[in-house]
This record gives sequence, structure tokens and C-alpha cells, in this order.
Amino acid sequence: MLIKIEHDFLNKLTDTEKNVISFINSNAEKISSMSISDVAEATYSSPATVSRTIKKCGISGFAELRYMLTQHTEAKQDTTDINDIFNKSLTEISNTIDQLSIDTILKAVEEIQKAEKIFVFSKGLSNQVASEMTLKLQVMGKCVILNTDSNIMQELSAHSDSKSVVIIFSMSGSTPELISAAERASMMGARIIAITCAPPELPLNKIAHIKIQGYSHRNRSFTRVDVTSRLPLYVISRILVDYLMIQHQQAEAKKMARERAKGNRNYHV
Repeated sequence: MLIKIEHDFLNKLTDTEKNVISFINSNAEKISSMSISDVAEATYSSPATVSRTIKKCGISGFAELRYMLTQHTEAKQDTTDINDIFNKSLTEISNTIDQLSIDTILKAVEEIQKAEKIFVFSKGLSNQVASEMTLKLQVMGKCVILNTDSNIMQELSAHSDSKSVVIIFSMSGSTPELISAAERASMMGARIIAITCAPPELPLNKIAHIKIQGYSHRNRSFTRVDVTSRLPLYVISRILVDYLMIQHQQAEAKKMARERAKGNRNYHV
């Protein structure tokens, strides 16, 4: 039995939740290769019910359950390998979120909101994360300049000022071109936001006014070249952009309300 439940706790579960647990315990070898929708269909429930039941049993989610099953059953090697990969992504996402401070996120959002000009710098695969964030900020009406060229970064940094924010994406936090650009921009009075998976003592984080650190799994598929997944950076970028969008929508709603109120006053006059 994979999921062991005390009798008192079992009495607090609904019949559907009991059925889900019974199915899991009776089909441990099958579930390691099933999706949450498959389990929901087999138990005449819903994915949300399966997820809620699993969490009630002290398991963070279906991905963790499948990973646990591969450790406790004789699953096929392919199934074990794939569940290891699933768990790797889950670990990176959950650990990244666990490491984030809400105060730090709010400070970063405040800096981005009040900046007259935003520079986004990156190198390598981090360019994809930087490009997506830049596009979304531009859709919100922000003045954003994205650059990945080492020489142009230095030039743009020299033209930043106290009304500018420089957002730098760097997995390692030790890319020389990004460090140099951050140093120059900081000297010009710009605020530096470093989004990395690097320890606080590394160069870029020492320069940055705001440091947002993600978690990168030690088990890397590629070791000879730097093509490490930027998933932690995507998670951080999404959190920042989504909160900025909420603020943007709220500001737009207030603006429309003011315009309607003004229109009504003019009509009555």
C-alpha cells in the first residue's frame, strides 16, 4: 500500500476521495505511467478531485506521486527515467517559488513601474526569456530596450540614468559582459535587477540593487556546453509580468471609470 491512512483521517474523506486512494493503492504499477486525467476517468471523478485527494494525503501533487511510485515499484526503466525528468522540472519550479520573497518581487515591480526607460540584457539561451519579457512589457506600454550584443550593452549602459532600470537575466551570474554592463549602468545611477540562479556572493548579485534568485537542478542533461534549461528564469519572469499586468489592468479600469464619470458630468452640464 503506497498511501497509508489512519482510520480517523479516512472517515473525514468523501466516498469519491476514498475511491481515488483505493484505486491508487490497487494500481501502483499502472499509475506511474498514467496521467491525472486517466486516474480521474478510472475513478469517475475529476482531475481536481484527484489532485485534492493526493494533497490531503501529504503529497504535493500528482507528479510527486508518480515519482514516489517509481521508487516503490518495479516500474519499467523508461517510465522511471521519464518520471525522474518530470520530478526534475517540478523540483526546479517549486524550489524557485519557495526561494522567492514577496517583498523582493514587490520591490522589483515598483522599480519597473516607475522607470521611464527599461533595459533588458542577456546572453545565450537566456535571450529567449528576456525577449518574451520585453515583448510583454511593451504590450503594457512600457519603454523597453532589449539587447544581447556585448558591445551595444556597454553603449546603452552608458546612456542609462537614475530614471532607468536594467533587468539582467543570467543563470550563472558570472557572465563578464553582463557584469560589465551592470557596473556601468549602476555608475550612471540606474537601478539593477538581477534575475539569476546564482548565489548572492557572485559578482552580478553583488552589483544588483534587487536580486531575484531561482533554483537550478544539479542534475543536468548537457554538461559540455551551456544549454541548461532556463525554466527557473521563466518562472520568475512570469511572476513579475503577471503581477505587472494585474496592476496595468487595474490602472486601465480606474482610468476608464474616471473618463465615464467625467463624461457624465459634462452631459449633465
